[in-house]
Amino acid sequence: MADQQVSAKAGPAGTDLCTPFLTELQITGAAVSMFGGSAAETLVCASNPLAARIDELQFDLGEGPRWEARRTRLPVLVPDLHDALPYSWPVFSKAVQDTEAASLFVFPLMVGAMDLGVVELHNTKPGNLSHADHTAAGVLAGKTAWQLLRRVLSVNSPDTDPAMETALMSRREIHQATGMVLAQAGVGAADALLLMRAHAFANSLTLRETADEVLFGRLNFAHRNGPRGDSGLK
Repeated sequence: MADQQVSAKAGPAGTDLCTPFLTELQITGAAVSMFGGSAAETLVCASNPLAARIDELQFDLGEGPRWEARRTRLPVLVPDLHDALPYSWPVFSKAVQDTEAASLFVFPLMVGAMDLGVVELHNTKPGNLSHADHTAAGVLAGKTAWQLLRRVLSVNSPDTDPAMETALMSRREIHQATGMVLAQAGVGAADALLLMRAHAFANSLTLRETADEVLFGRLNFAHRNGPRGDSGLK
C-alpha cells in the first residue's frame, strides 16, 4: 500500500476544496482525498484534525465508507457511527468510536467514468443529511472533482505549455477525438480535451495516442454507473 500524504493543512490550493462544503452544508468537518494518476493516494485537504483522523483511520485499516464509496461509485451515508449496519467495517467501526465523530457521509469524486477520490463529511452529532444538504453535497462533489482534475493536470501534464497547446490544437485527429468525447460525456470542448489529457496522464500515454484510442473506438468517456471503466484514473 502506497504511503499516504496526511496533513490537515494543505495550503490555499487544497484548503479551498473543503471550504464550500463547510459553508453550504450543516456539517462539522470535511476532507478531500485523491486516488489516481501516478501519485500515491493523497489527503488533499482536511478542515480540522478530526477530519484528517477519520481519513487516516480508513486508509490505515483498509476499510470504511470511503472504500465503499470508491467501489460502488455512490454516496455512503452513515448517520450513526455507533450503529454502522448494514455495512461491515468491524475494525473501523470500533476505531472511530474513540473519536468525536458521530456521523459520516462520503461522496465519490468522479468525472465521467474516471474515479478521482472522495470527499468525507462528518458531524459530531448523529443524524442524517437533510434532503437539501444531500443534493447540495452531490453538486459540490461534482464541482470538486473537476477542480481536482484540473489541478492534477496543471502540475503533471506536459500539455499545459502554451506553445505545445497551439501545436496540439492544430491537429485534426485531436479535434475529431475531442468532438467524440464531447458527445460521449456531455461536456464542453475544453472539458472534453481535459478528459483525454487525464486519461493520457493516468495511463502514461501521449495526448495523440489517447485521441487515436477514441477515434478507433477503443476508449469511450460516456458516464457509467457502477464500477469504473477502462477510462478511469488508476
